[in-house]
Amino acid sequence: MFYWLMKYVVIGPLVKGIFRPWIVGRRNVPMAGGAILASNHLSFVDSIILPLLIDRPMSFLAKSDYFTGRGLRGWATRMFFKGTGQIPIDRSGGKASEASLNTGLQVLGRGDLLGIYPEGTRSPDGKLYRGRTGIARMALEAHVPVVPVVMVDTDTMMPIGRRIPSIVRVGVVIGEPLDFSRFAGMESDRYILRSITDEIMVALQRLGEQEYEDVYASTVKDRLKTRTAA
Repeated sequence: MFYWLMKYVVIGPLVKGIFRPWIVGRRNVPMAGGAILASNHLSFVDSIILPLLIDRPMSFLAKSDYFTGRGLRGWATRMFFKGTGQIPIDRSGGKASEASLNTGLQVLGRGDLLGIYPEGTRSPDGKLYRGRTGIARMALEAHVPVVPVVMVDTDTMMPIGRRIPSIVRVGVVIGEPLDFSRFAGMESDRYILRSITDEIMVALQRLGEQEYEDVYASTVKDRLKTRTAA
């Protein structure tokens, strides 16, 4: 009920009225059953805009920091993320990564939609970067299709470091679902997982025509931090 109120009564009408977001390919989202919506990641607002523009409820795996803030601001942030379908996860790696995978599988196992950013973090410069293979493993274990999604101009609306969004019209382009059932039972094969992940990234690149660089976005961010520190 809280999700419904936030999407259709509170946040949804406000965002749509001010920013007038557009969408292409809404029909490519399955009408029923579990599916992964694999999106490029340009801005903090990606996880808000996409759920508002599709007809089914969906969840994103969000870093747990958003849910642990204190005071009024922490409470407001926590309620906002819960109301927009975000699920807290620990992104520190190791056992935390396995727990995140299991959380995603629970969502898909219920027959719901799960949003994932294959790059693992926001793009620091608008390019599309190498995908991480967790999405492939999840798709194979849950036996669900992967729907490529491209966010358009959300980095202009709210770039990294900005707290208040600019009034810019943003959009979403949704491609046809990718079926990886031919790889059923091969979720432990790291070469298969890399192949599937690369296929997903190719689909995203073709759909959004972003410049692609075959390196992890987190690596690029680390390089930028090193240069800044120097």
